[in-house]
Amino acid sequence: MSNVPDILKRCALFSGLEKADLQALARIAMVRSYKKGAMIMLEGERARGFYVVASGKVKVFKVSSEGKEQILNIAGTGETFAEAAVFSGMDYPASASALIQAAVLYFPRLEFERLVKKHPHLALNMIGRMSILLRKLNQLVEELSLKEVSARVAKYLLDRAVQAGEGEKQRLEVKLEISKHQLAARLGTISETLSRTLTKLKTAGIIQVHRNSIVILDKERLSSVAAGLRI
Repeated sequence: MSNVPDILKRCALFSGLEKADLQALARIAMVRSYKKGAMIMLEGERARGFYVVASGKVKVFKVSSEGKEQILNIAGTGETFAEAAVFSGMDYPASASALIQAAVLYFPRLEFERLVKKHPHLALNMIGRMSILLRKLNQLVEELSLKEVSARVAKYLLDRAVQAGEGEKQRLEVKLEISKHQLAARLGTISETLSRTLTKLKTAGIIQVHRNSIVILDKERLSSVAAGLRI
């Protein structure tokens, strides 16, 4: 994969690095490809390296003893996963699989640590990335424990609209890149509850639901739902 430095340049973990640093990172990266649904790492395995998504999408998730899946993150091109476990010397705390056909860059822990010793500024980027990851996980715990499903759905739609650059428009369209079943798992609920919630929002005239997208018709009311207002 000849464009590895370009992929790394898009990665928040390596933002601000010089071209020479990116090339040094590219030299230790291993390219791995996975078909849709293939496992990339398993919860409980020894964390011997971390990953950067080169193409496609990767689902990071946990499965309860009852078999319920909770999606922790969906990583796209340029995003990292498993870095926290690697540098804390722990086992992988979650599993990851290819949501669609994906290619990832695998960075072995020992080789990366040797590189950090030569380029200490990489450690500062790691600290910044860890703080962002911790904030996201804290937010997820708060949402799952304190917010109703309708509030979680509303916030997800608003966040996705902002990420897609749709946030300032009157009519906001959110593309659904994952199935409704996977979205339910991401929001800590089940498909039936998600469907009922979307139907309520639709009936209230707040959204329109299409097969592969959701259109936000009333951003203000959706923001109120995200803040805890009942539909």
